[in-house]
Amino acid sequence: MRIFDRITDSGHEQIVFCQDAAANYRSILAIHSTRLGPAIGGTRFFRYASEDDALQDALRLSRAMTYKNALAGLRVGGGKAVILAPAGDFDREALFRAHGRFVDRLGGRFFTGEDVGTTTDDMEFVALETKWVGGRKGREGGDPSPWTALGLYCAIEAVSEASFGSRDLRGRRVAIQGLGNVGGVLAERLFETGAKLIVADVDPARVQRAVDAWGAEAAAPDRIHAVEADIFAPCAMGGILNDETIGEIRSRAVAGAANNQLLEDRHGLALADRGILYAPDYVVNAGGVMTAGVGRYGWSMEELERRVRGIFETVLEVVRVAEREGIPTCQAADRLAETRMAPADSTGK
Repeated sequence: MRIFDRITDSGHEQIVFCQDAAANYRSILAIHSTRLGPAIGGTRFFRYASEDDALQDALRLSRAMTYKNALAGLRVGGGKAVILAPAGDFDREALFRAHGRFVDRLGGRFFTGEDVGTTTDDMEFVALETKWVGGRKGREGGDPSPWTALGLYCAIEAVSEASFGSRDLRGRRVAIQGLGNVGGVLAERLFETGAKLIVADVDPARVQRAVDAWGAEAAAPDRIHAVEADIFAPCAMGGILNDETIGEIRSRAVAGAANNQLLEDRHGLALADRGILYAPDYVVNAGGVMTAGVGRYGWSMEELERRVRGIFETVLEVVRVAEREGIPTCQAADRLAETRMAPADSTGK
């Protein structure tokens, strides 16, 4: 498909291809919508199999950010940056400073922060070149990962309420795929509330820590979706819900922090057909982006926590819309987000 056809089909406003050979830097900045305000979205650093894969990721992630921001109550648009991780050695500071210069050239149309593969240290490098960056140490909510984990925990409570009639997670078996900055925090919180953990990660040390510290059961990373559990929480990379895996899932519900969990939109219907409750990822993982409200709207940390915990009710509202209209939850979330995008008010409060 030609590039302008892809942009038109996905509803994007602008795609920027960036390169700085001296810094070993190549990236794609995707702005899906500035209808409600500047596009906000993280910067992903990943070694893609192809440039086309990188573009597809940027398009899908940035569109999801538009809907995520709307449901998060932020009167902003959606965007995303993906940096193609170079092979071999490179200067991380030089690379992320180059990224900052390209973000700065957009003049505030795009505001970025952490995502998969990037850290608060990387954002400090970006901030040397542009003011349009968040997720910095000790500023504007700081590291967004713990807030993403809190929102995910609340979403898991919501799917438990919808599936089992109670948000109480004591004794519930939760299968977590990925024990990184979000999945690891989630696992500890679930353990503290009495849930039973089954975990998987490509890093054996993370798995062993969960086994030793929280009494978790270990599973293979490529089979964690198929273990017998109450709730499956994908917290690694996207595309885990696909033709091969959906038929093997033995959980009543899916609620995880990974972006783009559905390989294709039709897989949301496939989950519904199997009677598996799916909490759409951009609803579940909105806690991190809500930290932007601290700097943008002057939210206190107490207000930030209140908003993140509100993900519990948002997930239940998505479930109610899906049941009322007889549609999959992924479609219900889109409709709810589009409704929230409609008002012209842009205060974000």
